[in-house]
Amino acid sequence: MSAPGTDGPLLAVRDLDVHYGRAHVLQSVSFEMGREPVSLIGRNGMGKSTLCNAIMQIRPPTAKGSITFEGQELVGKPSYKVAALGIGYVPQGRRLFESLTVDEHLRMASPRGREKRRWDPAAVYELFPRLAQRKDTGGTQLSGGEQQMLAIGRALLGNPKLLIMDEPSEGLAPAIIEMLIDTFRRLADEGLAILVVEQNLSVATSLAERQLVMVAGRISTETTAEALTGDPEAQRRWLGVERA
Repeated sequence: MSAPGTDGPLLAVRDLDVHYGRAHVLQSVSFEMGREPVSLIGRNGMGKSTLCNAIMQIRPPTAKGSITFEGQELVGKPSYKVAALGIGYVPQGRRLFESLTVDEHLRMASPRGREKRRWDPAAVYELFPRLAQRKDTGGTQLSGGEQQMLAIGRALLGNPKLLIMDEPSEGLAPAIIEMLIDTFRRLADEGLAILVVEQNLSVATSLAERQLVMVAGRISTETTAEALTGDPEAQRRWLGVERA
């Protein structure tokens, strides 16, 4: 195992098996990533969200194997310590608080102290000006696109080195999806590593050249955005749909 700060992989998942009760959800999942954007694609029910939960140690399932971030083992750590190591998470469904305004969400997530950081509420408002206009609105009263902006902004306030996003395009209009894709590309250009979990092929291939395909709880294959875009048969086999 590499020590923190070495040139090893940023995130490494090795021989990961995850059970929920008797259900064997993830089976011998292994992959590594550095600073490059990576897409994990697959149909619903293939184990993608379970993998996100396992990395973040949310509702920790019964797991065997290893998940390391900058050489540090994550399995068995509390979720808040996983986040503190530098992993931001945008969950499927956004999970905003009904009782908090936009500004309260961001202030609650903003680290205390005087240390200069890339991300603070002002930087989030600059990234998403629409949120600044809606700062006194309750989080669950926002449109779907605005809620996703808030969920992303909240994750960025941890100043992560890796951002994991689970189905970020779900339920959003095409124009909002295009805006978010542009935003994710800007973040990647700044050096933020991104793992995007998607079943929307257009989004997955727009964000990352490297594509991991999950089928029935396993990484079935690794391919590229270019290869996948040009292979309708593979799209049908792994996703069950044509490219939008």
